[in-house]
Amino acid sequence: MDNNRAIEAVVFDMGGVIVELGPITDILGEDPMPPEEFWSAWLTSAAVRQFEMGQCSVEHFGERFVAEAGLKLSPTQMVEQFRSWPKGLFPGGADLVRSVNVEVAVLSNTNALHWENQLDAEEVQSLFARTYLSYQLGLAKPDADMFEHVVADLALPADRILFLDDNQLNVDGARAAGMRAEVTKGIEPARAVLAGLGLLD
Repeated sequence: MDNNRAIEAVVFDMGGVIVELGPITDILGEDPMPPEEFWSAWLTSAAVRQFEMGQCSVEHFGERFVAEAGLKLSPTQMVEQFRSWPKGLFPGGADLVRSVNVEVAVLSNTNALHWENQLDAEEVQSLFARTYLSYQLGLAKPDADMFEHVVADLALPADRILFLDDNQLNVDGARAAGMRAEVTKGIEPARAVLAGLGLLD
């Protein structure tokens, strides 16, 4: 991969990059596992993947995840807490996306509950003409077929696409597909990467 090739599109993850997520206690209750352990378990969870690929109801997801993770919460409690996990755009998030001087898109493992009803949902949706959402596509990060779909849809060489995500596992998946990718958690790290590559107006 030629790191000197010009970036022609920036693909943002949503939660943790431009949208603030609550603490993991929002999902796990008051007895959480360490964050790194949680994210590894979350990204590889059969229950989470099934839900975020649009293959089951939110009620079924709650039942399966509570059982899978051994939570003390009831499935109903877990779902209600999960519903409010996204806390809206980080301050400056919308301005950052709008200031990118190449095409922008969003690639997110998400679900109808969050995409359609989260705080700032309308503004988040307005930022992107191209959306790659796991529950709509039946695909999920960090699987190769998700990244291959994005590359094919953008109709660009993979190394002309920059992907920003807050999880190393997803960044590794994007890089394996030939994309440029960086871990960025929140607005300022994302801004620094984009500015360093001359991608901001």
